[in-house]
Amino acid sequence: MSPVPEKERVSPDTITIKGIRQGLLVTLGEEGWSPGLLALEARLDANPAFFRGGRVALDVGAQELNHSEIEDARALLARHGVDLWAVVSTNPITEAAAQELGLVIDLGLSRPRGPEAATERGGEPVVEGLVVRRTLRSGQSLRHPGHIVVIGDVNPGAEVVAGGDIVVWGRLRGMVHAGALGDEGAVVCALDLAPTQLRIAGYIARSPEERRREPVPEMASVQEGQIVAVPWYGKKMG
Repeated sequence: MSPVPEKERVSPDTITIKGIRQGLLVTLGEEGWSPGLLALEARLDANPAFFRGGRVALDVGAQELNHSEIEDARALLARHGVDLWAVVSTNPITEAAAQELGLVIDLGLSRPRGPEAATERGGEPVVEGLVVRRTLRSGQSLRHPGHIVVIGDVNPGAEVVAGGDIVVWGRLRGMVHAGALGDEGAVVCALDLAPTQLRIAGYIARSPEERRREPVPEMASVQEGQIVAVPWYGKKMG
């Protein structure tokens, strides 16, 4: 196996991340394979909690890759607790190599090439929001690079991790991490906000052990270096 190239000056923005039904679709830029791996590693190092335990499909475009190069990507992801399950390419040699390694090569998706046309806060690519209409029970995990809306409860032991905002139209009792890709402007809203742990970007807060008898909808955000929860009236407090 050829070694992963030594770290050099590279921007993690040379890759884009999109949530799909099967996991995350990571699209590498046109700078080449080595810069693409470096950018992927930089993104993994910067936001380990977001990726850990997930599964990734790599869209490498027309790049020609051999078995060793694909294994490099698989090993890099595995070191961060991520499973590489698919490699998508328009190059038949790359497709053959990926298929021989037991990877999926067709996601059944249209795959626009090139950088995203617009960006969100912090320079992250705009991705679609995810709406989940069910209660998340203990042991269940939900991850998405954009915003997440849960119409239902998030029970103790469940986990929701989003690159953007998190809205729970129900009781929030599990662990949530909004702005997991570094967005300190992300918010967490719930009709009953009592998580076992609440994180926004790199900030962490826990609910007090004693709760009021009649909860009200609340919104949590980062204010002056700490997470603050205020009554939620459907808009940010000025």
